[in-house]
Amino acid sequence: MISDSQAPSWRRAKRALALVLAMSLSGCAVHFDASQLGVPVTMASPAGQPATGEAFRVTSRATFGFFGLVSLSRPSLERALAAQLLDGQGVADLKIKVRSRWSDILISALTLGLIVPRAVTYEGVIVPR
Repeated sequence: MISDSQAPSWRRAKRALALVLAMSLSGCAVHFDASQLGVPVTMASPAGQPATGEAFRVTSRATFGFFGLVSLSRPSLERALAAQLLDGQGVADLKIKVRSRWSDILISALTLGLIVPRAVTYEGVIVPR
């Protein structure tokens, strides 16, 4: 049983635990919309028919603020591939990887979650239509 002198510290500990849980459940979400790209995009080729064309791999940065609740900068596949995508071309076998590098974790820790960077890597094949 908790005595009256221990009750305020117990309540503070419960509040702190609730705050840590809430911050861990909130987070960085990146929305990818291929309809804004202006060319056909597929995530996979038909079975037995690998995509032929020029392979690409582009890494962009996404930055969030306030424990991932606010998006400060968003990566853009359109900007990353603007010079490579011409009329009559599309993107096949698109893979998107969002990850935290060790430097991203360090920045997040040093800023106490006020700045949360992420690396976003786009991989795929540019194919003619």
